Amino acid sequence: MNKPLSIDPAVMQRLQRLPKSERVECLLALCDLADTFGRPHAHSGLGIRKLGSRLFECRGNIALRFIFQDRPADLFVPFLGNHNEIKALLRSGKYG
Repeated sequence: MNKPLSIDPAVMQRLQRLPKSERVECLLALCDLADTFGRPHAHSGLGIRKLGSRLFECRGNIALRFIFQDRPADLFVPFLGNHNEIKALLRSGKYG
């Protein structure tokens, strides 16, 4: 299931502010996500977890996680944050 990635501009801005090594890790994780989502054995290293009906989380690096939605035409990445930011986002009900 190779779907294209759509990334929210706010996520791109946050990525640009990261130190280069962290930015590279996160971008590689996004490439892996696009290549392997839908094949559970292939994406185990990304730490993908289902959070809701079509809402998922995956590891960007050791400290950061991406929230993404499995939409019919693409995988949409609306958020990048640490564990506490992800918990706060989910509690807010924005994706509930």
